[in-house]
Amino acid sequence: MNVFVLNSGRCGSATFIKACRHISNFSAGHESLATRLGAERLAYPPRHIEADNRLSWLLGRLDDAYGAGAYYVHQTRALAPTAASFSRRFTLDIGIMPAYQHGILMGAEGAEPLAVAKDYLHTIDSNIRHFLRDKPHQMHFSLETAQADFARFWEWIGAEGDKQAALAEWHVRHNAS
Repeated sequence: MNVFVLNSGRCGSATFIKACRHISNFSAGHESLATRLGAERLAYPPRHIEADNRLSWLLGRLDDAYGAGAYYVHQTRALAPTAASFSRRFTLDIGIMPAYQHGILMGAEGAEPLAVAKDYLHTIDSNIRHFLRDKPHQMHFSLETAQADFARFWEWIGAEGDKQAALAEWHVRHNAS
């Protein structure tokens, strides 16, 4: 069984994987195959937990490769702080925000970064919710209730390992902007 943590980014996915690295019966990665093409892009090993916000653009392929047999986590964070975090990233030459504004929205000339970030977040959330509508193994995970949700996640997948160390990761800010 594989587990996919579907998310927008800027919602604690790096921390999620840091916590998962305390699980002994699964491997875990954060954007581990993001640079691969073709079949290699989704060639995760069995019993692997993957968090990669770019999977939200590959949901058809993810369904073809793993379908109803995988477990899916929809990880979210409140809109305002997530959008604010993304809007601070518009100064970067690479990343999802410039790609979304200039590639998907074809420039969205004159749009405020915060408005573009909110549009991106609504798009990603809608894509994930639509993808999950027929999946039998799914759970919602909120950054605002991360420790309780991660404890529930641990039981849900039958994780083994150091649960206390995994829960402690939620007290550390990983990949903060």
